Amino acid sequence: MDIRKIIDANPLKASAPCRVDLGGTLDLPAMHYPLKHISPCTFNIALDMRTRIKISPYAIGKVKISSKGFDDAEFDSDALPFRHPMGLIFAIAAHFNLDGVHIEISSESPPRSALGGSSVAAVALVGAIKYLLSENKGLELVSDPLFRKDVCLTAHAIESGTAGVPCGYQDQLAAAFGGVNLWSWLACANGNPYKKEEIPVKNKSLKDNILVAYCGKPHVSADVNSEWMRRFAEGERKPWIKISDLTRRFYKAFLASDWSSASTIMNEETEIRLEMTPDVLDETGKKLYESAKKIQCGSRFAGAGGGGCVWAIGSSDNISKLKNEWAGILESSDGGSLLETDVDTEGFRIDE
Repeated sequence: MDIRKIIDANPLKASAPCRVDLGGTLDLPAMHYPLKHISPCTFNIALDMRTRIKISPYAIGKVKISSKGFDDAEFDSDALPFRHPMGLIFAIAAHFNLDGVHIEISSESPPRSALGGSSVAAVALVGAIKYLLSENKGLELVSDPLFRKDVCLTAHAIESGTAGVPCGYQDQLAAAFGGVNLWSWLACANGNPYKKEEIPVKNKSLKDNILVAYCGKPHVSADVNSEWMRRFAEGERKPWIKISDLTRRFYKAFLASDWSSASTIMNEETEIRLEMTPDVLDETGKKLYESAKKIQCGSRFAGAGGGGCVWAIGSSDNISKLKNEWAGILESSDGGSLLETDVDTEGFRIDE
């Protein structure tokens, strides 16, 4: 599709937030379909570290992608590669039959930080294109839950079809809707795979009760997820039933601002994961986790772990203490740092 005339005068910009989570992996259909009888669920918080995309005109017959941390990539629009570091973005371009465009991506979260970065970029790009092609452009369209759902499911379907590994829904949902939500997985093949239960955020801030740190080591989620899924398929289901129960209890504690109970529940979920796969936390991550427990905070890796980010929850006093503790630990890590972030309540948006 030649959209260059539409964007020639005004290149299109859009963005979406990343997330931290608890109860992840259950968002994979291969996990939640066999567990439908327990109503499996995942909790996540959208963070105000955004991934931004810009679509501008380029040479006819070509699609070019630029993204920080990667070499620029340019291919013929009728031969876009999906087995490529930017393969998901090329797959989206192919899905919409884009031609003669330059897609630029920038992210406020560290690369491969386990915060859902590639899926967030996919949501931002799919949302931007669907907005561009819509006859009814405007804020009303972007804020429509049905539009956001369509963006999410389209991005997920394209990623699932090209990734070569099972893909869950939670990254796309947090990116599309923003906010703090419990997602129950309905295991339905009728186009309605989830139930959304939102927690209103007072003053639109969680800065006093959450903390996010990048450990310095990029994560590799495929290895951890593959191990979890292998053992699940071989019959190891009880830990996942427990994780789903803890996730729902965590949601209720969070809803009540019961930070003490939420911290205890989070650590119990992390311990189950560590028992299954000790490498889910790297050495820095383990230090951060143990530090959080001593200060009576909850702590957990983001996503499937194996590097990337660790996040914590607790009372404002305990989080303040933990921030100093984590800063000291991260000083001795290679590339690790605290991330200045808060909850994002917007989700996908069209930017100026």
